[in-house]
Amino acid sequence: MSTKQLSYDHGVSDIPLMGKTIGAVFDETVARFPDKVALISRHQNIRWTYREYQEKVNALAAGLVELGLKPGERIGIWSQNNAEWALVQFATAKAGLILVNINPAYRSSELEYALTKSGCSALITSPDFKSSNYLEILEKLAPELADCAPGQLNAKRLPALKTIIRLGDEKTSGMFNFNQVIDQGTAAAKQQLDDLVGQLQFDDAINIQFTSGTTGSPKGATLSHHGIVNNAYLTGHTMGITDVDVVCIPVPMYHCFGMVIGTLLSVVRGCTAVLPGEYFEPASVLNAVQEEGCTTLYGVPTMFIAMLGLPDFKSYNLSSLRTGVMAGSPCPVEVMKQVIAEMNMEKTTVAYGMTELSPVSNQSLMDDSFDIRVSTVGKSHPHVEGKIVDENNKIVARGEIGEYCARGYGVMIGYWDDAEKTAESIDAGGWMHTGDLATMDDNGYVTVVGRSKDMVIRGGENVYPKEIEDFLYQHEKIEDVQVIGVPDEKFGEEICAWIKVASNQQLTEDEIKAHCQQEIAHYKVPRYIKFVDEFPMTVTGKIQKFVMRDMMKKELGL
Repeated sequence: MSTKQLSYDHGVSDIPLMGKTIGAVFDETVARFPDKVALISRHQNIRWTYREYQEKVNALAAGLVELGLKPGERIGIWSQNNAEWALVQFATAKAGLILVNINPAYRSSELEYALTKSGCSALITSPDFKSSNYLEILEKLAPELADCAPGQLNAKRLPALKTIIRLGDEKTSGMFNFNQVIDQGTAAAKQQLDDLVGQLQFDDAINIQFTSGTTGSPKGATLSHHGIVNNAYLTGHTMGITDVDVVCIPVPMYHCFGMVIGTLLSVVRGCTAVLPGEYFEPASVLNAVQEEGCTTLYGVPTMFIAMLGLPDFKSYNLSSLRTGVMAGSPCPVEVMKQVIAEMNMEKTTVAYGMTELSPVSNQSLMDDSFDIRVSTVGKSHPHVEGKIVDENNKIVARGEIGEYCARGYGVMIGYWDDAEKTAESIDAGGWMHTGDLATMDDNGYVTVVGRSKDMVIRGGENVYPKEIEDFLYQHEKIEDVQVIGVPDEKFGEEICAWIKVASNQQLTEDEIKAHCQQEIAHYKVPRYIKFVDEFPMTVTGKIQKFVMRDMMKKELGL
């Protein structure tokens, strides 16, 4: 077989990779566009020029150094979208601290796991968000906060955590205030920051993002300056983004989509970033586009569906829009048609990737035909190789289904403190195995056809059934549980749990949901619960989840 027929592709590019840290790229952009508006946070009434942005980033970085935080230490951020998130992103990079992104939907058990696994010595937290009172959750996990001085925490359940910094102006015992940290950097701390410029390396780890594991607990994908700086730059290039663009970011910042393809891309391309709100809300996004003249809009398909579905959708002026990225889960053809025709996003691209790839590995091109944009996830990104392999890791012929793998500058450093899981995902040749089943056509365009394993994508959030199963197993009345995804019009998929109740026990649907709501993120709480005596199994005792799915589809009329 000649190489032409094999499912291998390489993104060739005349744009060289940048060997620069995030801080260096940030400062270069500020030098080029000091007076240009860099960041708009509409719900906070904030509009910063690049120079103002830099002053705040440098002050926060010096404040963190003043607290005694050293390069390589981990610092968590647990917050909804806001301007402070962006400051933290760039300030930690300048101080050489590894930023640990914590999902705003996490509750106590997930927070405890993420902080402990990554060994965070500091945490920046919002006081609350939606139905979660973050301060209460922290005070329960670390009751020692009541009696300790800020920066002196010694908590039994969170042994590494010493410093908590809270957003907002109210005082909380045992915690610093964010603005206090910004104001406290001394001349010595600023000097230390200047010295760090020459010491930090672009290959250093700079970010840990927790992704749910197919087996058990979430894994901390560890990314470098090099991976995310270049991915942001090249994703922007593929979309034709220049310094005149205005990028609307309704996707969460704790996720690569928000912080790499959002705030970081805006900085490396020298354009303006707009945060329409704390979280996605369709009307606030369309208002932001209209009032700020946004040229670029991001979202997962469910977000676009929600915007198009507003009763007064037609009343918004979206004529400034030109391009954007739709990613996170496959895009329905009809939705893409509407986005192009009715939202003026003629040059919309579809991106594919995963956190472990920093994140984009494939993207459609602006001048690709409509059919290619809706039916594929595009070609290999510049400087990225892609291939499709069978279960023996042998490359398959073009058009054949196999597992999609990617290799290149964006492959993560590894899963934090988990050599075993890292070795399961990145093979000896340096290829990241995505777990997605795909085909590659003669022109190198990749189509994702399904997922190996049983991951559920609900509204753009990856949910791994095993994590929910492990959690529910802990309930004393549950003997066995299996979790699957079932189709859902609004979210793409919804969570369904089959539960076998322990003998001589009674359990209701409401009890289970109440138990979940206290402990796990809302999007992981099963929408459908079915009590069963047994599960469909193979002769060898393997659970047949596809049989369960088919049964639920019939039962629910989906």
